[in-house]
Amino acid sequence: MFKKSLIATAVVAMAASVAAPAMARDNLQIAGSSTVLPFASIVAEEFGSAFPQFKTPVVGSGGSGGGLRQFCQGVGVNTIDIANSSRPIRPAEVESCQKAGVAKIIEVQFGYDGIVFASRADKGSFALTPQQVFLAAAAQVPVDGKMVANPNTRWSQIDSALPDQEIVLVIPASNHGTREVFEEKVTHPGCESLAEVKALDKDAQKAFCNSLRQDGRIIEIAGDYTETLARLQAQADAVGVFGLSFYDQNRDRLKVATVNGVTPSLETIASGEYPVSRPLFFYIKGEHLGVVPGLKEYAEFFLSEQMSGSGSALESAGLIPLADEERARIVADVRAEKVVQ
Repeated sequence: MFKKSLIATAVVAMAASVAAPAMARDNLQIAGSSTVLPFASIVAEEFGSAFPQFKTPVVGSGGSGGGLRQFCQGVGVNTIDIANSSRPIRPAEVESCQKAGVAKIIEVQFGYDGIVFASRADKGSFALTPQQVFLAAAAQVPVDGKMVANPNTRWSQIDSALPDQEIVLVIPASNHGTREVFEEKVTHPGCESLAEVKALDKDAQKAFCNSLRQDGRIIEIAGDYTETLARLQAQADAVGVFGLSFYDQNRDRLKVATVNGVTPSLETIASGEYPVSRPLFFYIKGEHLGVVPGLKEYAEFFLSEQMSGSGSALESAGLIPLADEERARIVADVRAEKVVQ
């Protein structure tokens, strides 16, 4: 009987440990988007100073997809509390989270960012269109009505007004939210603007527009923007894809391109005039609220006017702030613990 009761007690204890995320740490663990990383790092440092009762959160990178994968691994001490993302969470990721017991996903949009094309400061000036970028990046392009392997090796072959430089595009790998924006706002519209592509059926269009060249002129970066910058320093003709905030911090080394004649800036992105912009997010694991100290306080502090509003520290770092009404709505959703459906 004694042995049976011990076994029964152990089973109950194990079940309780699975059902409730009993935490053995007292600081927030955050990972994800390299675009959001500098903003979250600023907030984490300020949060540690403003709330001495809480430890400073630990903020890592890994890309939007990588952060959300970690986020969706489950509930408990060995899983992160917040995933930073430069794109909305996907339905398949929500499903993955739910299968692992992460059912309370709270979405927090905190501002906007722009995607920019930049080259070395000592190289030519680029005035780009989505179609030109596609014709530089595509595996195949239309020539005399036929789809052929991309023959373009210099930007001036695409348009004589572009610099006579070798085509080398340094773009984020597929683990980055920036890659999705690059495709949705630049290469896909550029591809779909071609008459020969318009004549294809939808499936053929998608396959054609998704195919990038594999001849060494496209370099995919799985790490953060510092790696992209390093590649530009090593390859003089390269053009890299960056977040606006990173470009702002490296204006002495980079020259930004216009897109459709518009120079990227806080003003042109906020107004919608610059075409390549996106919302920025972080996702809270609702199961950790009230268990990991400071989780909701961090979220509300991030959304405060002093941190991410007009004239804030994050705006100085390159964030395009939310409108006041939008911020108020999101703060209310966080306080109500509104979950992603």
